[in-house]
Amino acid sequence: MSKQSIAIINANVVNEGSIKQVDVLLESGRIKQVDSNITLDSKTEIIDAKGMYLLPGLIDDQVHFREPGLTHKGGIFSESAAAIAGGVTSFMDMPNVNPPTITRDLLSQKYQLAEGKAHANYAFYLGATNNNVEEIKSLQTGEACGVKVFMGASTGNMLVDDDDALEKIFSECPILIATHCEDTPSINKNLEAKREQYKGSEIPVSEHPNIRSVETCYKSSSKAVGLAKKFGTKLHVLHLTTEKELGLFDSKNHREKNITAEVCVHHLHFNDSSYDDLQQLIVCNPAIKTENDQRALMEAVNGDLLDIIATDHAPHTIEEKSKAYPDCPSGLPLVQHSLLLLLDFFHQGKMSLETIVTKTSHNVAEVYGLKDRGFIREDYWADLVLVDLNSTTEVTKDSILYECAWSPFEEQIFNSMINKTFINGELIFNEGKILSQPSGRRLEFV
Repeated sequence: MSKQSIAIINANVVNEGSIKQVDVLLESGRIKQVDSNITLDSKTEIIDAKGMYLLPGLIDDQVHFREPGLTHKGGIFSESAAAIAGGVTSFMDMPNVNPPTITRDLLSQKYQLAEGKAHANYAFYLGATNNNVEEIKSLQTGEACGVKVFMGASTGNMLVDDDDALEKIFSECPILIATHCEDTPSINKNLEAKREQYKGSEIPVSEHPNIRSVETCYKSSSKAVGLAKKFGTKLHVLHLTTEKELGLFDSKNHREKNITAEVCVHHLHFNDSSYDDLQQLIVCNPAIKTENDQRALMEAVNGDLLDIIATDHAPHTIEEKSKAYPDCPSGLPLVQHSLLLLLDFFHQGKMSLETIVTKTSHNVAEVYGLKDRGFIREDYWADLVLVDLNSTTEVTKDSILYECAWSPFEEQIFNSMINKTFINGELIFNEGKILSQPSGRRLEFV
């Protein structure tokens, strides 16, 4: 925690739907004052942010940091370091690790694992299975950020495909349910058809969105929404990829709805033409789909149809990703460059800074019920990112902090730079350098 006060002066503060030039005083880990005339004393460290933009740090509600059990791909230490370098100040980590986080005891162990190892603030999901409804029912507020239900098979064997189990989970879960929606029987049928079509040769990577098709997504997401409506469940549908699925959701403020949805940065940036160059590197579940789907997702983010932008950061080694399709694992590393990617959308006129902040910070905090996070408000925790929209960032091999040591954005030049990241009032990332040992805190919920 910060031992002294820090004043960030002359910044353009992007917060709660507006941009204002005000000063922000940080003290004892929190935001002490937001004003054009803040009170300074001789011990206050002053950071002049003239010309730069101060945002609430990103809260990424969907990451796979691979710990425990899969640490050859990534770990809490390495991936959270990459996160803070990208302006992500809090993360919510998924349960498909080894062993999978499917009991409250394993959940508790995971929190102990993160203590002193996470550079950013953290929370963890409890994973649902066909037979752990008693664990789910006994969850207390703050024990988990949500219950993750894999309604489609993905990395890790955690598919919940028993209809009775799904009904029990949706009717009795005391906290938010987050779903991965793809219909596995349909995917398996599509894959067999492609094996037949390409008999004797490799299935091209470009078939991935045809195997994990629009219909496989819609069949599953419509089922999840139907269950949530039947039981009045608080449901958050993760990583939407299709225009068709958008019709399942309401275009109104997230505070007025029980069923929310999100999109991930790679589904906004890539489309099926990207497979030509990047091949297996961008194979993910659900699949990157057409330009029309990409355009519809962008429109839905700019309206109130999609509530949250996340990453689904999911590292694998380059050796694993280089396996021939469909044997290559799904997922790509994203947390270090997600904000830079969104800021490029701003430069291109596709998304406002206010929308970026709303969908990556404000709405995440409110949908999940985070305590004192996600806004630049007095008495809130000081999780902030200072960005320079007039400098560039080149993604080089040496600059990548992921354990897997690769990025789909290698050699790309982004049109902005992450200048500084503050966690709990402490400057922990400054002009390309991590300044301190991990000091992330466990996220609290209300």
